[in-house]
Amino acid sequence: MSQNSSSSLLINRPKISTKISLIFSLADRLLKWYDRQSDTHTKMPWRGEADPYCIWISEVMLQQTQVATVVDYYRRWLEHFPNVQSLAQANLDEVLKVWEGLGYYTRARNLHRAAQVIVSDYNGEFPQQYNTIKTLPGVGEYTASALSSIAFNQAVPVVDGNVLRVYSRLLCLVDDIRNPKTKLLARAGLQKLIPQDRPGDFNQALMDLGRNVCQPRQPQCHVCPVQELCCAYNRNRTGDFPVKSKAKATPTFQIVVGIIYKDGKVLIQRRPPKGLLGGLWEFPGGKIEAGETPENALIREIREETGLEVEIGSQLTQLKHAYTHFKINLTCFVCEYQSGTARPKASTALRWVKPGELTKFAFPKANQKILPLLTPDK
Repeated sequence: MSQNSSSSLLINRPKISTKISLIFSLADRLLKWYDRQSDTHTKMPWRGEADPYCIWISEVMLQQTQVATVVDYYRRWLEHFPNVQSLAQANLDEVLKVWEGLGYYTRARNLHRAAQVIVSDYNGEFPQQYNTIKTLPGVGEYTASALSSIAFNQAVPVVDGNVLRVYSRLLCLVDDIRNPKTKLLARAGLQKLIPQDRPGDFNQALMDLGRNVCQPRQPQCHVCPVQELCCAYNRNRTGDFPVKSKAKATPTFQIVVGIIYKDGKVLIQRRPPKGLLGGLWEFPGGKIEAGETPENALIREIREETGLEVEIGSQLTQLKHAYTHFKINLTCFVCEYQSGTARPKASTALRWVKPGELTKFAFPKANQKILPLLTPDK
C-alpha cells in the first residue's frame, strides 16, 4: 500500500520499538502528568464529578466551545436543571433561554429530548452501555465515548480535534484529518493504548494535552510529558502535522430584519424546531436577493413571513456575525405596522411583545446585539 494513499493505515511508519514504547509508556506518562495538573482540574467544575448527568452536560457544552466559556453556562444550567428529571420536565423555551449565547442550539434541544427519553424509557437512570447511550437523541460517537469512559469506567477512546492532533504528531500520521476514515483510524489505534483501569482519565488527559500543550500553531513541546515518544518532535516536524486539507470558502449572506412597532410593542417570531437556531425567537426578515435593495427585501420578507404590510423607517444598525459554515452581514430597520393580521407563515408562532419583555425570550446572538438599541417601553 502506498504511503500517500488516502487509505493508508498509519504513518511514515515508526520503528517497531517506537510502537512498543507507545503502547507501554504513553498511558503511564500521560496519567502521571494528568495527576499533576491540579490547576487545570480546578478550573473545570465537572472534573471529578461522578454523576453521569453532570458529565453529560459538560461534554455536550464543550463541543465546539472553549472551556472558559463553558464554566459559567455549566453552573447556571445545573442551577436551573440539577438533574435529568428537572430537565425533562422543563419547557423548551426555558431550556433555550438558559442556553442562550452558547451557540449550536441543536445541542440544547437534543439534551432536552434525550432527558425525556431517559425519564420515560430508563426510569430516569442514565444508561451505562456505549451502544445504548449512543441511541439517545443528539448523542454521537464522541459523547457516548466520553460518558462510557468518564462516568462508567469503560475502555472506550474519545476522539476529538485535540486528540486527533496529538495522535497525528505522535505517529507522524500522513492521512488528512478532515477525512472521516482518519478519525476511525485514530480510534482503532487508541483502543490499543487506552488503559483498562483509568480510561476516563486517559481520555481527559489526551484532550488536555491537545488543548494546553500540543497546540495547533505553537506546540509547547518543552513541557510535553510524551515528548520522547513523539515522532513529529523527534523528526523536528511538528509543523507538518496534522495533515489537514483546506476548508471550503465560507460564503457570506446579506440579511435584513425589521423591528416592527405597533401600539408600543414589537413583533417577534419563533423559528421551526428543527434546523439552524431551531426554536429560538427572532425579528422578521431574511436574505436580500440579487438586485434588491435592503428596504424592498425587508418589505417582501415581512409580507411572506407574517402577512403584514409595514412602512420602513430609519436604519437601526448594521452588524456582522459568523456561523459554522457561513457568515452574515445584517442590516436592521425600524418599521411601523400599516395593515394586516399577523399570521405565522415561515415560523411556528408570532408575538407582539413590549421591548422590556424581550429579554425573557431566547434569541440568536445576532438578534441579541439589537435588543439594547430598541426604544424603551412607552
